[in-house]
Amino acid sequence: QVQLVESGGGLVQAGGSLRLSCAASGSIFSINAMGWYRQAPGKQRELVARITSYGTTNYADYVKGRCTISRDNAKNTVYLQMNSLKPEDTAVYYCSYSSPGGDYWGQGTQVTVSS
Repeated sequence: QVQLVESGGGLVQAGGSLRLSCAASGSIFSINAMGWYRQAPGKQRELVARITSYGTTNYADYVKGRCTISRDNAKNTVYLQMNSLKPEDTAVYYCSYSSPGGDYWGQGTQVTVSS
């Protein structure tokens, strides 16, 4: 079993920044990929960014240049630095951990960007 706990969400004005953190515990293997997804009201969950154990990253087009994903394998933690936030970035952000047995998800952290 894997437990993921997100933190760092909140209310921010457009143009502001937030840094999300996700701490993983349990049967963690640093070789597995971790990522951030988001879900806005009435919309499907979508990928924001993903990072492998080697540090290879990929980003959704709508956050490229504004977000940076990173991970600290020693701390089993993944981060998402979000800059130049827009009202359309408002969503619940979820951390994910990929394993051969399936994906694990955190409970989510709310990000609200006011105009």
